[in-house]
Amino acid sequence: MLSREEYQSYDLIGLSELVNKGEVTPIEVVETAIREIEALNPDINAVVVSQFEIALDELKNRTDTPRFLGMPYLAKDLHAPVKGLPLANGSRVLKNQVFDFDSTTFARLRGAGFAILGRTNSPEFGLSASTEPALWGPTRNPHNTACSAGGSSGGAGAAVASGMMPAAHATDSAGSIRIPAARCGLVGLKPTRGLNAFGPHRGDPVYGISHEHAVTRSVRDSAAILDVTAGPDSGAPYFTQKPQEPFETLIQRPPSPLRIGFTHQSFIGTPVDAECKDAVLKTAKVLEDLGHNVEEAAPQFDAGEMTDAMIRILMASLASPFRMIENHLGRPISGDDVEPMTHSVLSFAKSTSLADHLDRTVVLNTETRALSKFFERYDVLLTPTLADPALELGVLDTRKSDLDAFLDILFTVSPFTAPFNVTGQPAMNMPLHQSKSGMPIGVQLIGRFGEDAGLLQLAHSLEVSS
Repeated sequence: MLSREEYQSYDLIGLSELVNKGEVTPIEVVETAIREIEALNPDINAVVVSQFEIALDELKNRTDTPRFLGMPYLAKDLHAPVKGLPLANGSRVLKNQVFDFDSTTFARLRGAGFAILGRTNSPEFGLSASTEPALWGPTRNPHNTACSAGGSSGGAGAAVASGMMPAAHATDSAGSIRIPAARCGLVGLKPTRGLNAFGPHRGDPVYGISHEHAVTRSVRDSAAILDVTAGPDSGAPYFTQKPQEPFETLIQRPPSPLRIGFTHQSFIGTPVDAECKDAVLKTAKVLEDLGHNVEEAAPQFDAGEMTDAMIRILMASLASPFRMIENHLGRPISGDDVEPMTHSVLSFAKSTSLADHLDRTVVLNTETRALSKFFERYDVLLTPTLADPALELGVLDTRKSDLDAFLDILFTVSPFTAPFNVTGQPAMNMPLHQSKSGMPIGVQLIGRFGEDAGLLQLAHSLEVSS
């Protein structure tokens, strides 16, 4: 096996190159990852379900040799079926749920050689920006265990940041890839709507608000995983075409000079920490030094109306799965089945009228059109990813039931991410800065719809120059 220092010194591509050169075997890489999970997870609580022996047996029985053979990977405990691996969505009421098929994303990852070792922690039904479900307990930030690793892909972020994994699966409906990436000091790309497949279990994932990809240590790993997973699957209601050339090779070329607007002001007028503002200003200077035309500018749209409509559409969309759960139970979901905040969401979902729901989709369209005018003038928008450098565990408390108060805290903490779930544009966290207390501070880059390659090129150039 690899030593801890050796294992943690490589990103995903680096590990795969070791295997392909014959310097280490796929089995040794997986056994190293298992050792690191077993050693590090008790303090971090990132991995909540494991299938180590199954993954090893599958690897030993493979006769093909794809590029990423034996690369360890973890599935988030939300949305993504993996054959035989329990999927609780962070909830006690679904703890024993198991699917007999892989989602398209995981079928592609498995085909590329990835060894699926288990699942990472997620808040119940992904409803929080901090990962503290009653079912699995809180995930702690490897940089400071009193702090949140973010959410809802907090388990994924903590697993990669702690050194258990070089990369891990993540999902994003209001920032849930970018938020933990910022909290944990990782690269976190939310791709363009429809670039990664949703199926076969999902068609349109809530008007295209929900996305899947990964948190990674490097931009090139994010690009390489996207090369594996991108592209429509059979029956997809819509898709975004991926480029003919692989993302991984495209990012090796620096981008042409871009027109970049930056802002460090919250879209909804809430406070932003001075260190997060400073991170944007420092990044803007680096981008200017790289030859880009950079100026302070912000999109003009009603972010409060947009984010309120979006989050309420997401919550109302849970009415159908909640009903399926109740049909399975043969009774209504009670406060003993789910957390108090989830029960409040359930009540909201059940009480939402069709007219109110459709009115909110009109708001999404109106504000998307307004926001998108910014990208007629600018190629990229630069913002803080989050409004503060760190969040203590317990601040986003799902043991309470006041939904409006919870949402106020949620969007005060994260005012920058959700709008781009609505517009469907590619948006990513880059881990370029650190607070005085040693916590990671991320900045967010947002590109035009469908221009993931250009955004990854820009991110890679920042990574190399930092």
